[in-house]
Amino acid sequence: MTDHKAMDMPAFKKHQYEFTAHIRDPKKNAMPDGVEDRRMNIYRELLYNNIEGFISSGFPILREIYTDENWHNMVRDFFANHQSHTPYFLEISQEFIDYLQNEREPHTDDPAGLIELAHYEWVELALYVSDETISMQGIDANGNLLTQCPVFSPLAWPLAYQYPVHTMGPDNLPNEAPAQETYLVVYRNRNDQVQFLDINPVTARLISLLQEDETATGLDVIELISKEMNHPNPDVVKQGGLSALQELQQYGIILGTRASKSD
Repeated sequence: MTDHKAMDMPAFKKHQYEFTAHIRDPKKNAMPDGVEDRRMNIYRELLYNNIEGFISSGFPILREIYTDENWHNMVRDFFANHQSHTPYFLEISQEFIDYLQNEREPHTDDPAGLIELAHYEWVELALYVSDETISMQGIDANGNLLTQCPVFSPLAWPLAYQYPVHTMGPDNLPNEAPAQETYLVVYRNRNDQVQFLDINPVTARLISLLQEDETATGLDVIELISKEMNHPNPDVVKQGGLSALQELQQYGIILGTRASKSD
């Protein structure tokens, strides 16, 4: 806060700014006058512990990877310096991702793939708390996945990562990204459980094409993929594509096909 702004500010607002600034970063900002340290410490611990606890629960793998000291240094820096754009606790995880991507300076103790791993953990939480619902209106659950247009669940997110985020943990941290990207579909099933499906690049391409063009049939995109691959036996690609579509439907990632107007 600049001096001239502080001078123009009403005393109670100035006191509030000093109060919150001290809570966010007590090492850099002096405690406001007239407040007992014992009472101030209650606020310091309560607010930080609330934020830290929410981030720990939202990013459990990250929490396991870091030592206590390094973890609290990172969360303290986020708490002190990140300007959140939402008052909602459920969106703190998204704010933490923004902090990791755009504000935090890399540290030597950071695992390779830190931001991707954090994003993957955020996706799990975001899907779990999403108020999106699955409606079967206008969907034929028994439709032909080849000749009709497959419909995807709004609670299924296809993702691509440089690192194998779904297998990373304290005892499994790659030093560099492998040659093959990791393709996943993270989804929430009808029991409200968030799970993932590890898919290959061809299935990832199949999903991408179908989501890009909702008027495309399963066979349309399989034939396009076959041409892209210049595969010598298109029937093999067709069979593999159908199997992939059936597997996606088995997990509830594909809900069915778009029902015709006459249905």
